[in-house]
Amino acid sequence: MSNQPTKSVKWRRFSNAPYASFQSLHREVKIGILTVAMLSSVSLKSEAKATKSNVSGAGIAINDDSPAVEDSIVVGLEDVEVLATRVPLTQMQAPRLVTVLQAVDIAAAAVHSINDLLEYAVGVDVRQRGEFGVQTDISVRGGTFDQITLLLNGINISSPHTGHLTADFPVTVQDIERIEVLEGPSARVFGTSAFTGVINIVTKTAAQGKKMGGEAHLMGGSYGLGGADLRLEGDYGRYTNSLSGGYGRSDGATPNSDFSNARGFYQGRYQKEDLRLGVQMGYSYKQYGANTFYGSASTDQWESNERYMASASFEDKIGEKLHLSASVAWNRWFDHYQWHKDNPAGENFHKVDAVGGNVNAWYDSRFGRTSVGFDIRYEGIYSTKLGEPLDEKDWQATQGHDATSGINYTNQADRVNQSAFIEHDILLRDWTISLGLLANHNTALDSRWRIYPGVDISYRPTQHWKLFASWNMALRMPTFTDLYYSGTNIVGTKDLKPEKTNDVSLGTRYRTEGWKIEASAFYSHKTDMIDWVIYADEPDGQTFRSGNFTLDNAGIELLADFLPQELFPEFPIRKIGIQYAYINEDIDYAKPILKSKYAMEYLRHKVVASADSRIFRNLYLSLSWRWQDRVGEGNAPYSLLDGRLSWRSDSGRWDIYADCSNILNKTYYDYSYIPQPGRWGKVGVAIKF
Repeated sequence: MSNQPTKSVKWRRFSNAPYASFQSLHREVKIGILTVAMLSSVSLKSEAKATKSNVSGAGIAINDDSPAVEDSIVVGLEDVEVLATRVPLTQMQAPRLVTVLQAVDIAAAAVHSINDLLEYAVGVDVRQRGEFGVQTDISVRGGTFDQITLLLNGINISSPHTGHLTADFPVTVQDIERIEVLEGPSARVFGTSAFTGVINIVTKTAAQGKKMGGEAHLMGGSYGLGGADLRLEGDYGRYTNSLSGGYGRSDGATPNSDFSNARGFYQGRYQKEDLRLGVQMGYSYKQYGANTFYGSASTDQWESNERYMASASFEDKIGEKLHLSASVAWNRWFDHYQWHKDNPAGENFHKVDAVGGNVNAWYDSRFGRTSVGFDIRYEGIYSTKLGEPLDEKDWQATQGHDATSGINYTNQADRVNQSAFIEHDILLRDWTISLGLLANHNTALDSRWRIYPGVDISYRPTQHWKLFASWNMALRMPTFTDLYYSGTNIVGTKDLKPEKTNDVSLGTRYRTEGWKIEASAFYSHKTDMIDWVIYADEPDGQTFRSGNFTLDNAGIELLADFLPQELFPEFPIRKIGIQYAYINEDIDYAKPILKSKYAMEYLRHKVVASADSRIFRNLYLSLSWRWQDRVGEGNAPYSLLDGRLSWRSDSGRWDIYADCSNILNKTYYDYSYIPQPGRWGKVGVAIKF
């Protein structure tokens, strides 16, 4: 930690919302002059003065005798702590660029699932077979859906079975406080599965001082769409609790795309001084018509996904400089797939477990913060299809919601992943330098420990500018599907090598009142990449096999947000934003191929434009337009316009809205042969209590 004197902090505006900056400090805040040592390395000056009018209605007492603050830090919503290193840092301090989808943007978006919401992060590629998160693949920087790590409140919820199932969340948009997107390899922070990026979903906490409250949400729309969500929460001083659940269904907007889903989530927290304890538990069950998801030869495929998750976390401070944290987590997935619905031919059942824990410690000294940690994760699968054949005496009856009498899990595979970390962060007034490495061992490979280093540097030359540069390496183990799946015209490869990447990133961020501008560029050299391909020498010319290849990819991302209400509080337009991403890839297969199933169909161009404005009194309109150009045969460019018209009550207790996705009723395909919904209208109401 730097020895620079602490700076005073003041806010331009205050809010009791759970995502507001002073709420995120997880402490009682006495407003007058607030000093925050954590931000001593940041120097943002503002001539704005806090007045009673700034905080009217916020329930905050102002000390009118507080002296004027000449050199102050304007703490915006984007400057809460984010996950970018192994120790807590604010977004301004973080040595890498972290995209944050904030609660105010989430509330304005015409979306009803986390998967839909991520489509508005320009560096994220979301490929869907239908709306509402049904059969969604999420990737970053031209990678595949198996190469990202998904976190829920910092806990890894990624599936070792297949990335197709990772995005089945037990939470909804109504539960979300913010979403953090960290692009590029992050193995030395989050472990080996953080190959091309990390997405962290942060859920809401109970409103401060409110012992009982919540929100109810009802929705309906075209194609038999209907759903309801209920969220209850309470703040009991040191304890906060929240419980949410919901159900949704639709007849489907395209052939064989009907779905229903049910979910529930609990989160509890306890805090006493520096001690923090947390627990979360979730459940979801989703069934849907899978159209031609796994192959065009069958149009009546069907699938269901069921998941359980639970985790507990601990954080404490020993003395003045030593911090300890630890967590344990369990995830279980059940997957039931039918090549033809209600037909046992081509039917698969899978049960997957991921159980793990980690410990982390960091120490503050005059030289910065030094962190060490250890992580272990067991991953196992029982299946009718994937893994090594079991002796008949070791077969297990199928389990879960769709368990079927007389059908057993006849195959099994497992592995243990162990990682040791060390990182040192140097926090200066204008610089943050983070150096670290990951040492990794996986029982599915050999007895070797492999080392993956990384360096992240950010420099703040002025109060508005931040420059950063990163170099990181990472490894990703093949999924159980990569290794073992075999079916009609598709064969897995058991001796696949783990993927490896060597990545360099550069970028800059400019933030001032009314404007946020970001630009970044990256280059990655990847070896032993995994894809499903048809080799040129394949006898039948039709069978896909999993294999390794080499990939070089490079890209740029640009973002500009105009926030006029920061300059003119009564201005009707809250935000106008434009984003652009470009990626180019050079792929080298060891053997000539005829066709690639995933890797060669990357998103080359993506443009996102959005606006959110008050039209009249309490009537608001938000619009978003997205244009995409994907590489690959049959992937024609397309553009979509979505919108939300809402009426927000003066009390803030209720909102009503009307959404429309694909307003212009464009015909488009996210995958080359699967049509997507046309114009789809939805209406809903949210009531807070």
